[in-house]
Amino acid sequence: MILETATITSIEDDALWVEAVQKSACETCKAQKGCGTAVLSKLTGRTSRLRVLKPYQSTESYSVGQQVAIAIPEDVVVLASVCAYLVPLATSLIGLWLLGSSDMLSVIGAVLGLAFGGGLVSIYNARFRDDPRFNPVLFQANNVQEAISLS
Repeated sequence: MILETATITSIEDDALWVEAVQKSACETCKAQKGCGTAVLSKLTGRTSRLRVLKPYQSTESYSVGQQVAIAIPEDVVVLASVCAYLVPLATSLIGLWLLGSSDMLSVIGAVLGLAFGGGLVSIYNARFRDDPRFNPVLFQANNVQEAISLS
């Protein structure tokens, strides 16, 4: 389980939108120049917004600006990476292979395969949008400091 501290930015009926501050690991990593994450974090800032499902059994009230601890299972991170990167890449290569009789058809096949793979990922994302097994969840600790000390 990956634990992060986040601040609530907005509240929906079934979920919270939180903003997590990225840790400074990018500055100490040896792969700074070859990593897309470091480049994107420099371009977009140091925060990322996440949709976190509210626990159904919780009667706590949440407010905008409140700090909470969120938990993200490691297997969800791996699955999301596979879905976001490998599925469109694989479908693009399949499209390239299917229509690869000429250069122009190869390009068209690759683009169509990429679009198809992106559509598959979007459908998969919409299907599991409210499934707590595939989403970050609120970590049930007594306070945020206790949750961070566990990570």
